[in-house]
Amino acid sequence: MSQEKLGEAIGLTFQQVQKYERGANRIGASRLFDLSRVLDVPVSYFFDDMADTVQSQSPVNIIKGSVGLCEEPATFEVDPMTKRETLELVRAYYNITDPQVRKRVYELAKALAAVANAE
Repeated sequence: MSQEKLGEAIGLTFQQVQKYERGANRIGASRLFDLSRVLDVPVSYFFDDMADTVQSQSPVNIIKGSVGLCEEPATFEVDPMTKRETLELVRAYYNITDPQVRKRVYELAKALAAVANAE
């Protein structure tokens, strides 16, 4: 995906995306969340290759050394209704102009889901 398309998807210019990529600007938590949704990856993806020295400076790791001050981080599951794939599927469905064809596609999807759930 180009910087320009990524910027459009999250409401920024490609120049701002370049600044994030180069590290000239910090990325806030909400923007990181937006990026993860557009790129269809979990937020943790951006931290997979974090150096051990950087990880050790994380407030979570510092607090874990203190007794009783930290709970285990909650796991985050992505709501399928917020995924890009879902939005694209709904758009494609509503681009079907023939109501009968659209109804058949709907029935097909329901039937496939029923078979998948039965297995």
